[in-house]
Amino acid sequence: MSVSSQDLSRLVDDRTEAAFWFAHAETVPPHVHPLGHLVHAATGVLSLITDDGAWIAPPNRVAWVPAGAEHRHRAHGETDMRVVYLAADDAVALPGGPAVLAVSPLAREALLAITTPAPRTETARSHLRAVIVDEVASAPEQPLHLPEPRDARLRRVVRRVERDLTEPVALAELAAWSGVGERTLTRLFREETGMGYRQWRLQLRVHRALVLLAGGMNVTDVAAACGWATTSQFIDQFTPLAGMTPGAYRRAALQP
Repeated sequence: MSVSSQDLSRLVDDRTEAAFWFAHAETVPPHVHPLGHLVHAATGVLSLITDDGAWIAPPNRVAWVPAGAEHRHRAHGETDMRVVYLAADDAVALPGGPAVLAVSPLAREALLAITTPAPRTETARSHLRAVIVDEVASAPEQPLHLPEPRDARLRRVVRRVERDLTEPVALAELAAWSGVGERTLTRLFREETGMGYRQWRLQLRVHRALVLLAGGMNVTDVAAACGWATTSQFIDQFTPLAGMTPGAYRRAALQP
């Protein structure tokens, strides 16, 4: 069943699955669901955003949102979002917090089937849901989370880096700019993001690249805009995190 994205925050407790169509850059305000749910972009790309940061779910991934977790969505490119709501018993094997997980071809086909309007018995729907849960629960969590720092000093540094990714900024330079010691910044990045500064900046660049590619920018221009010296370097660093090359990801995100 397809409904407008404006209805997303008004879903009632007895919904089991749904489909939504988003225009490029369309957003949904913060909301909460009583059921945990899996979110998959059949086309386009979705951001899942909470107070703890942002996750990006390209077409080869599925986002998991636990019951009661306040969140919002943003579409990158025209996006066909499929949602499957899970009862507490079905969600036991899934992570305790928001996450992005790999989606196998089998799980993807089951997600598309169960969220496509077609006459199916409840038994058939239960079988599809069981396949989805089994496949997704066994999938590894993907490193597509960009944590949001809570420390005001680190947030200021993060905003400074986000403003311009075209030039690399060393941690020592950020320390001098912010007036916060380099050792303190190193500690804050570890404590607040779970990553060192270089790994965090790579995650930031990949996140930005995911958004730009979904918007239609070509691979070479995205590489330059996100600070990679060469397109080949961009491909080498993007592919392990996104699970596909930038070109393949762009094609999947833009497919009609």
